Amino acid sequence: MAVSSRTEGDLISLQKEFEPKKIRTYPLDVSDLGATLNVVDQIEKEIGVPNLVILNAGTHMAISVENFSAEKVRDLMEVNFMGVVNAFSEIIPRFTSAGGGHIAVVASLAGYRGLPSASGYGASKAALINMCEALRPELMKYNIQLTLISPGFVETPLTDKNDFEMPFMITAEEAAQRIFREIDKGKFEIIFPKRFAFIMKILRLLPYNIFFSITKRLLRDR
Repeated sequence: MAVSSRTEGDLISLQKEFEPKKIRTYPLDVSDLGATLNVVDQIEKEIGVPNLVILNAGTHMAISVENFSAEKVRDLMEVNFMGVVNAFSEIIPRFTSAGGGHIAVVASLAGYRGLPSASGYGASKAALINMCEALRPELMKYNIQLTLISPGFVETPLTDKNDFEMPFMITAEEAAQRIFREIDKGKFEIIFPKRFAFIMKILRLLPYNIFFSITKRLLRDR
């Protein structure tokens, strides 16, 4: 198993939990295309082309009208969206040559509809969802399975910074268990928690006048 992260300390802690031969760690900032190429090359040389790649790198920053800036949005897009694009550019050719593989992309239920203070984060996740929807039928021609994972609120150091109510929040351990229970079932979309996913699916269908009346109310309640 190969694992990458920007934070080398996290990789060292993770490696201590496993036998050294069972896990290999690779420090990587996926927003750096050159570094992504080097790490994918290194993984291929050391352990071969993997059967399953999970692209989970992401960050969050609340952006409102008061603090909106191109730099903040760009930083979110570079990690959340372009990080996946960079990985795709190196993984897809290898999987097509190998005759197949499985790629799982972690997006977010926040990508289903524009929500207050999530103009940057939600846009980056919406871009991921759109790209995966576009690529799925094309990748199937090459026996490459693409899975889109859209969780709701998951308890992490990033959600610890939020100053608003986060309904149906689950732990990172619960999220991981749900992903690995579902990932081999051949479905395109894995979404959880189910109740929150249902709400976001409904919001996706609402006309703008009703939708904006709901989001305005969310702002007033904060």
